[in-house]
Parts: sequence; C-alpha cells; structure tokens
Amino acid sequence: MIAIRDRRGTGACEGCLSVQSRPMSDTHPMLRSVLKSQYHASLAMLREAIERCPPEEWLSTDHKNTFWQLSYHTLFFAHLYLQHDEAAFRLWEKHRGEGDGLSGEPYTQAQVLEYWEFCDGMVDDAVEALDLDRTESGFSWYRMSKLEHQLVNIRHIQHHGAQLIDRVRSAADIGVRWVAAR
Repeated sequence: MIAIRDRRGTGACEGCLSVQSRPMSDTHPMLRSVLKSQYHASLAMLREAIERCPPEEWLSTDHKNTFWQLSYHTLFFAHLYLQHDEAAFRLWEKHRGEGDGLSGEPYTQAQVLEYWEFCDGMVDDAVEALDLDRTESGFSWYRMSKLEHQLVNIRHIQHHGAQLIDRVRSAADIGVRWVAAR
C-alpha cells in the first residue's frame, strides 16, 4: 500500500482523508506506460546508431565485438527478457546458429533492422503481459523481481546503444539524437 501524506510528511492531507492509501497494483498502468516509453526510447536510439553505422564499421574487427554482433546481441536479450521466462522464449524466425546468434555468418544491417522492428513491435503487448508483482525475474541467472529485471533490460539496451553511438561518432563524426521518451 502507498500511504498519501501532506507536504510536511506528518499524515494524510485534509483533502485526501477519504483516500488514505491505495494498493500498489493501482500504479501498474503508470508503471507499464513508463516501461513502454523507455523501452521504445532506448530502442529508438539503438536503431539510429544501427542506421548511421558507416559500412566499413559494420564488420570492422577493431573492437572485441563487431558492430553487427553488438547490435544483434542487444536485440536478442531485449527480446528474451521481455518474455515471462526462459521457457516462453521463441527465437526470431530469422535467427541462425546456437545461443544468441553471434557465431557464423554476420547479419546484414537490413537484417538487424528487421529484428529491431520485430523487437520494438512486441514491446507494448509484452509489457502488458508482464506480472510486475512477481518476485522472480523468470531467468535463473537473474535473482531479482520481474519489475527490477525490466529496468535492467532497459539499462542493457542503453549500455550497448551508447557503445554503438560512440563507435559511430568516432568512425564518422556522426551524432545520434537523444530520445527521452516515446
């Protein structure tokens, strides 16, 4: 329950006496809206980095992981962690190889952008389906609540998105716009 207090923090304000508290579940529509907005904003910045990647940077081995690998990895785990749990996960129809799909033939920029469309398109329904009260993430390697795990997933997208944005800036002096919300 969330207790409503006056500005001094001493108790319920007079105008709110009839609404002393409300269940946490009443806040879920707002939380879901925020999660969707931040997923879409993070993914939008990732997309712009992918779109602006210079052709010579896409397959460059100047970094531990190529641009395509980091892009695909980010999308793969965004897709995975938007699921109820590991058992509910179904690979993207064009996924190839084992695990996270990073071994073998590189994905083209167009293929990664297609996967981006798939991931961005699933966000709203996936977030609506999440049990945000669940105390388990649904993934044995993450010991945290489902809600906290969604914040970790968004941070993961932002983390790798920022790496890719920096590569684009370094390779071609091209910036990527900031997206605060969607």
